Order: sequence, then structure tokens, then C-alpha cells
Amino acid sequence: MKDKRILVFRKALEELVDSLDATLRVASWDAAEQVPEPLKDSASRLVARLGTADRLAAGIFSGSVADKARVIALTDAMRRLESAYLGYRSKNGSIARSSAGSGAELKAVLEEVKLQSLGSA
Repeated sequence: MKDKRILVFRKALEELVDSLDATLRVASWDAAEQVPEPLKDSASRLVARLGTADRLAAGIFSGSVADKARVIALTDAMRRLESAYLGYRSKNGSIARSSAGSGAELKAVLEEVKLQSLGSA
């Protein structure tokens, strides 16, 4: 990975994963306990991070063949996450109405992206 622009794509994907994970955790948080500020903050940045991912995925990247392949993989992961999130929201309406098991599909896509695109679980 010689092209530093790939780091921008990777960071955007990492931040999107973080916000989606935080959103799922906040949605299933026990109401008796207060949600930690860092978790609320990450979840509150979801819309901005979805917008960033969308702009990056819509752009045209020119670089080496290997770098293009990496960018395609990262933007495909961003699109899969966005699609899974939209499915989650359409099933639940709002985060406040989500049930404990309703985020299973989104969580599965998150875990797949962490493993395949970010190299961790």
C-alpha cells in the first residue's frame, strides 16, 4: 500500500464500523444504566460517517492496479454496511423502537467487514 489515499478510505471504513457498532450497542442498552459518552458520541456521528463513505464510494480513484483493487474492496464494504444499515432501519423504524435481536443482520455484516476488509474481528 504505497498510496496514502488508501489510508483515507480505510479510516473512513473503520469510523463507519465504529459508529454502526456503537449504534447497535446504544439501541440495545439497558435503560436502567446510562450510556457512556464515547459510545453516544460515536453513534451520533453515524449520519456524517455514512455521508463520507458515500462520497468516497462515489468517487473515481486512479492509481496502481493493486491500489485500485484495495479501494474497490473498501468501498464495496462501505456499500454493504450502508445497505445493511438501511435494512436495519427499515425493519425497526427508529433506533428507539429496535428490539434486542433486530440488529442481527447488521451485526453479521459488521463482523464480516471487520474480518475481511479490516483484518480483525
